[in-house]
Amino acid sequence: MTTNVSAKWQTQFWRTVQLSENANALKDAAIQKRLGDWTKALTTTVIASCAALDWRASAKRYPLEVLPVSREEYLALDVIAFESGEKQWRLPIAVMELENSQKDDLIAYAFWKMLCVRAGLRVLFCYRENPEQAPTLVRWLCDQVIRPLSIEQRMGLEGETLIVVGSRGEAATFPNGFFKWWQFEPNTGTFKLV
Repeated sequence: MTTNVSAKWQTQFWRTVQLSENANALKDAAIQKRLGDWTKALTTTVIASCAALDWRASAKRYPLEVLPVSREEYLALDVIAFESGEKQWRLPIAVMELENSQKDDLIAYAFWKMLCVRAGLRVLFCYRENPEQAPTLVRWLCDQVIRPLSIEQRMGLEGETLIVVGSRGEAATFPNGFFKWWQFEPNTGTFKLV
């Protein structure tokens, strides 16, 4: 798998989310706490970010025919992206969960589910109304999902893992104030703010 795929994808995500057709819907949904609309707008932005990297991605309303079986969602994951190529069975380059639930256990489930898949990049998007709530959520996810893993399991997590917490943030600095990014450090079993 490609190394440092997270930096490549994150750069493209920032470019894509700033386009007015993506930014306006996402910002409005976050400010008004319409989390279903937030997920829909975020899905559109994530799919467009993948396409800009020449990745083929599937999601609800975005069927994909890069595998021999066409689906909108594979493995019950919100987004799965594959490098372009001929139609054949292959491992994904990226898997992403876009969890809009406010229930910590549902966010943890989405995170755990994503960790079970081999991919070059795993990204969990979740939402908190206030950005100050994000560090507590990330620590809790680490305690609940990462800490129970053995060292061998933790070190065996191939690829890169990000947690992105969206919030209402500072409206004047959209999208920068709306998203906080943490990257998983397998050696320490912790997340660092990036």
